[in-house]
Amino acid sequence: MNNCLSLRRHNVCMVSDFFYPNMGGVESHIYQLSQCLLEKGHKVIIMTHFYGDRKGVRYLTNGLKVYYLPFPAFYNQCILPTIYITFPLVRNILIKEQITIVHGHSAFSTLAHETMFHARTMGLKTVFTDHSLFGFADASSILTNKILQFSLADCNHVICVSHTSKENTVLRAGLDPKEVSVIPNAVDATMFVPDPSKRHPGKITVVVVSRLVYRKGMDLLAGIIPDVCQTHPDVQFIIGGDGPKRILLEEVRERHELHDRVKMLGLLEHRKVRDVLVQGDILINTSLTEAFCIAIVEAACCGLQVVSTKVGGVPEVLPPDLIYLAEPNDQSLREELERAIADKRAGRNVPPFMAHNRIKLLYTWRDVAHRTERVYKRVADLVERETKERLSRYYSCGPLSGKLFVIAAVLNIWFMCFLQIFQPRQKIEISPELQRSHILKSNANQKNSKEEQRSQKRTLLECEDSLTNGTSSKILRRSNRKRTKSKEEL
Repeated sequence: MNNCLSLRRHNVCMVSDFFYPNMGGVESHIYQLSQCLLEKGHKVIIMTHFYGDRKGVRYLTNGLKVYYLPFPAFYNQCILPTIYITFPLVRNILIKEQITIVHGHSAFSTLAHETMFHARTMGLKTVFTDHSLFGFADASSILTNKILQFSLADCNHVICVSHTSKENTVLRAGLDPKEVSVIPNAVDATMFVPDPSKRHPGKITVVVVSRLVYRKGMDLLAGIIPDVCQTHPDVQFIIGGDGPKRILLEEVRERHELHDRVKMLGLLEHRKVRDVLVQGDILINTSLTEAFCIAIVEAACCGLQVVSTKVGGVPEVLPPDLIYLAEPNDQSLREELERAIADKRAGRNVPPFMAHNRIKLLYTWRDVAHRTERVYKRVADLVERETKERLSRYYSCGPLSGKLFVIAAVLNIWFMCFLQIFQPRQKIEISPELQRSHILKSNANQKNSKEEQRSQKRTLLECEDSLTNGTSSKILRRSNRKRTKSKEEL
């Protein structure tokens, strides 16, 4: 069956407002999944809005094609929701690239929802991955949930990153649980490798790598830092990240005179996260809501013990001996952090490289790509829904909102007919494909040459070690004989 999966080729469009050069969990997920799908022989492109001077078409590693569309960010790095303005350009790209499956990411992404809506109007299959948890009571959550219900009413399949996230999404969007799969995030274990030599001797370093916002529990962090520093003189904090709550943390540091104990690094690029993590002994995550939390997996992969709030999908992520779970309040977090500090002093924590090897086997992007590939096969085999069934799905979203959704869907169908008249599908030029086999082969050759260089270096190092340890006296005697012989000849 796996061979059948790998033989079937899909043309996939990953779409989200969040992508490189912006860095985060969603961005990393899209990039790593796309690379693994390319490796499996599928065609993958990415669609996002422009960032600064990064506009038009760009190519990333292994020929990954990215469309930076000319739509500016309106709020929180998302484009202005217009529904119809994006249709002409999106339709042109989907036809040009011969896309068969549109894969949207993040419930916050306006571009993802609009592109999936247009794709269903064009008769393409759609998949959506939800990376977040939402509430049900506040006004913003109610509005977001209603938009999500509209977007997923006609979606072919939904993926969530944890079982808790699945329950949340099913309730928010009113979905059939059979149409929702759970595929967790993963970590690049070759990038997040422990390095105990970077740790601070005589100190216990607690690391925080997060966006400094309310949802990430920065108020809780500000409440426990002074008490922990007062109780444990050998504990220091390194905080990486930026956001509106940074001012609060700086005020706490200033008020309690902790400039030498609390280091603020500001905004971090993703490639520098590992350099920060390997300096720490413990990572603390104070999130108030979390679907998966890739940060704690990266920290455990670097050999850190993890202290985290027991919220959302966090309890599903790590084995019990790698994480200390606390309730989302000051007292519980402080107690669990002090327990982790005591275990660190007593040497009861899991050795860094042992933790790394366990995480490396638990979470791999190739496994995520394989499971996503199975979803694509299932979606591709589905019978296309008729227009009447699509409209009935929108109509069932609510007594008032359902009627509005039906009107929006009908207008989108008319708009597509209008575009077909003025820009027929037959006149849109098909984009030529790169010879990905040559790209992958050259990358493999480069990888093999690097491995050969590493093996040569290891051999040289082993020879040097053997010489210094006196275990190769024969080699030394042979070299001495050669020297004396050359001197006699001279």
